[in-house]
Amino acid sequence: MHRRDLLKGWAALPLAAALAPVAAAARASVRRVRPTDPAWPSAARWDELKQRVGGHLLVPQPLAAACETAPDSTACFALPATLRNPYYIGDQPGGTQSSGWLDAWTAQQSAYAVAAHGPADVVAAVNFARQHNLRLVVKGGGHSYLGTSNAPDSLLVWTRAMNAISLHDGFVPAGLEGVQIPVPAVSVGAGCMWMDVYDAVTTKAGRYVQGGGCTTVGVAGLVQSGGFGSFSKGFGTAAANLIEAEIVTADGRLRTVNARQDRELFWALKGGGGGSLGVVTRLTLRTHALPQTFAAVIGTVQAKSDEAFKRLLARFMGFYADALMNPHWGETVSIHSDNRLEFSMLGQGLNQAESMAVWTPFRQWVAASPKDYSAVGPLIFAVPARTFWDAPSQHHNGAMVLDERPGASPDHGYWSGDRGQVGTFWHAYDSIWLPETLLQPSQRERLAGALFDASRSATFELHFNKGLAGAPPEALAMVKDTATNPEVMHAFALAIVANGGPPAYPGLPGTAPDLVSAHRNAAKVAASAAALRGLAPGAGSYVSESNYFNADWRNAYWGSNYPKLRTVKTRYDPGGLFTVHHGVGSDEWSPDGFTRLG
Repeated sequence: MHRRDLLKGWAALPLAAALAPVAAAARASVRRVRPTDPAWPSAARWDELKQRVGGHLLVPQPLAAACETAPDSTACFALPATLRNPYYIGDQPGGTQSSGWLDAWTAQQSAYAVAAHGPADVVAAVNFARQHNLRLVVKGGGHSYLGTSNAPDSLLVWTRAMNAISLHDGFVPAGLEGVQIPVPAVSVGAGCMWMDVYDAVTTKAGRYVQGGGCTTVGVAGLVQSGGFGSFSKGFGTAAANLIEAEIVTADGRLRTVNARQDRELFWALKGGGGGSLGVVTRLTLRTHALPQTFAAVIGTVQAKSDEAFKRLLARFMGFYADALMNPHWGETVSIHSDNRLEFSMLGQGLNQAESMAVWTPFRQWVAASPKDYSAVGPLIFAVPARTFWDAPSQHHNGAMVLDERPGASPDHGYWSGDRGQVGTFWHAYDSIWLPETLLQPSQRERLAGALFDASRSATFELHFNKGLAGAPPEALAMVKDTATNPEVMHAFALAIVANGGPPAYPGLPGTAPDLVSAHRNAAKVAASAAALRGLAPGAGSYVSESNYFNADWRNAYWGSNYPKLRTVKTRYDPGGLFTVHHGVGSDEWSPDGFTRLG
């Protein structure tokens, strides 16, 4: 039977009947079972699951297993270098791209993992977890800073192998044939990384798809969290560009959801947070005409006094408001504790000459005060957009590191600037959306003063592409129809302040974190974030890049959208099968996700 015909048959079932077993399980279950509990599935039951999923049932191993079994082996000695390769980590069922968070979580593998190769494997895993009252975890790319794809004693649904990509010249969502005009799109499996999608859509096909900045981030997780990339100011979020998804819900039903079918669930998937509503198996995203060029601006300005630095901050904020707060520009400036302003900006649709013309007034202002400022650059250049994610050429330019393991795809690379965060053990992290009202001339001195005060405690970044003020009306309209906190449409940037240390995977020799130093760093991050938050008390925070300990997470992540999200959660997952840290409905569960509260 054709898959879509099968889905139509399932769609004919009354929703209440489909969800009845899930609701009954919710009433009967108070605590999920662990391997030490008598109710844990027997070896025979696990064997049955293994047969249902075509043998793809695994027992994940710790990333440092080689050192635990043979600490003097070559494999153990090579492991620290190996764990700097995000592709390697992503290829391990027990791998997470962060190694933990101070006083929050540490990387721990699941008891079993279903390495899903298709929707049927996901259905089998979801049904097994529900029927046996197991803690269920979902992982694609494994990039969650908050550890949401990581839980001991759990069953992991691992979608890495579901990585098919299909391009469409004209795509119409199911049920909207003859109603909606076909649009260019790309359908991707839930296990795809953005590098593979960029390679297919941009490098090979000459189109643009709105995705994430880190090339090894999973597509499904990014879309469900909202999804910002370097050029979100021009094209909106990844979630806003979702036009159809396939998802397995808590009742084990495979659904195709879009603006016509299961509309509320479809809306919730667009920014409602990964791992809370089901297991996404496929996504279809609209594609756009590719700009001719992408431009880059790289450089630093060093202020020679505190007062000069305050003036620099005020001047740059004015320059940003006048010249950069538009669909062309994104990415970051870093504000350092040593009175240094560092640029790492990207633009789309502008060539080198046009980009230099935009930045000339600011460059001239800096150059006019040599007693107050010294500058390196900025270096301004443009590249053909089609080559931007071409790994071999970017490696040749020094911008990308290749996955050089034997047999690895030659098209797999990651940005050199992302190398330092692979395996990070986070000491602290926070983000704050800064409203565009702070850029008004009457507010700029106050804004500059708060930025300066925040930099006294810790270096931080302003991510201009993660605030959509200045985006075109059509992009804002698409974002408005997502579950992401509406504040993002009126924010000029997302301020991020964070600190972390080297990989600290359990069992890896010589990697125990310096807890005294880590707590000291965490205090500095908190002080810097407090100074920034003083600009906009109660400001929202981006769910994927946020404070693990944020007590106001419902309002911070989703604002006025949370009540609707909670309604969707109750309808499609009344038993709370899908529970993640600070996810929709997680307040009904203990922090480890094993015990239902009340």
